[in-house]
Amino acid sequence: MEETKRDVILDVRDVPSPAQWFTLSLQHLFAMFGATVLVPFLVGLSPGIALISSGLGTLSYLLITKGQIPAYLGSSFAFIAPIISAKALGGPEAAMIGCFFAGLVYGIIALIIKKVGLQWLMNILPPVVVGPVIIVIGLGLAGTAVNMAMYENPGAPADELIYSTTHITVALVTLAVTIVCSIFLRGFLGLIPILIGIIVGYATAYFSGIIDFSGIQNAKWFQMPDFMVPFATYTPNFSWEVIFIMVPVAIVTLAEHIGHQMVLSKVVGKNFIEKPGLHRSIAGDGVGIMIGSLIGGPPLTSYGENIGVLAITRAFSVYVIGGAGVIAIIFGFIGKISAVISSIPQAVMGGISILLFGIIASSGLRMLIDNKVDFGKNRNLMIASVILVIGVGGAFVKLSDKISLSGMALAAIIGILLNLILPGRDKVTSNTIVEEK
Repeated sequence: MEETKRDVILDVRDVPSPAQWFTLSLQHLFAMFGATVLVPFLVGLSPGIALISSGLGTLSYLLITKGQIPAYLGSSFAFIAPIISAKALGGPEAAMIGCFFAGLVYGIIALIIKKVGLQWLMNILPPVVVGPVIIVIGLGLAGTAVNMAMYENPGAPADELIYSTTHITVALVTLAVTIVCSIFLRGFLGLIPILIGIIVGYATAYFSGIIDFSGIQNAKWFQMPDFMVPFATYTPNFSWEVIFIMVPVAIVTLAEHIGHQMVLSKVVGKNFIEKPGLHRSIAGDGVGIMIGSLIGGPPLTSYGENIGVLAITRAFSVYVIGGAGVIAIIFGFIGKISAVISSIPQAVMGGISILLFGIIASSGLRMLIDNKVDFGKNRNLMIASVILVIGVGGAFVKLSDKISLSGMALAAIIGILLNLILPGRDKVTSNTIVEEK
């Protein structure tokens, strides 16, 4: 990957003026806001803590990468289903332990890359494996999105669900506005269609009479979130079953991380994979995940939306990214903001989720197309087919009375094994991994 010269407003290490600093940082906050708060909303975690962990994770990332990579970290969609499964097994505390070990995997892989290079990871995670697993991530969440859009009580048992014309109408309006904004808006507004869709959906829900404002009225302006701190608010309980649910997801999201680093390198005109090195960026991402898990926040990942902001503004300053992180932390302590997020009807988030989860699945398909995966080869067809059916079908393998591999985790592991065992494997390098959101 060659470095390219570009006209820039602010280079990576340039310090902006105060007015410029605040405005540009606020743009990055808005770009990530809708998606970052959607994840904790879906998995039952605190939106305020998600904002704080996002800010802290971003600041630690900038520190670990020596202030050389302008990347913002927000909540990862890939971990939604695993967090829900882990919570069902042992509550939110179990999910946080699983998230911590997922971050630890990042750290271990960063050390290995530093020692032996990147090629081994490319061999384990070629597009023919990663693409179908990403499709499984999106399709596995499809039922959650549809239930949120259609029913008054989406979390109830199937025989107790209450269909609501009002809720599906609100969801469809939210979905339609988000799609229209994504296609027709340009510039910065074109980067925040999710936020615009949530705002319009919220207004529609207000006029439909399905918003409860009591939480906003009772919330304080300054409010300490309910942090989940191990050995302080709860006693950690190690579970191999939770580990087997969470860790395979971390392996898959590493491919997303590599793709984002390559795209970011092209946008900024510097080879971040070589300097400061992919091992540093992966370690920074992993430490961000572990920081979040220690306070009750979801796992983090770099955001395509924020890379888009960099491409449009050509303001690549890490000080701007750091400023967005600081503002996110401040927002996390403003009780009114957390209360407004919590008051968003599930129908609104259902409308947004229909699009976002579909985009995740489509991104996996895009990875297969962009990397020209040949399904005329029986080998590739077999690998993708097995991953899709096992992942979407919900297959599981019991390893003991308390430990099982299921869904996406099982699909990813079987896909990796098939790729390594079956003959005719194509050579894959880091240049073949493309951006995926």
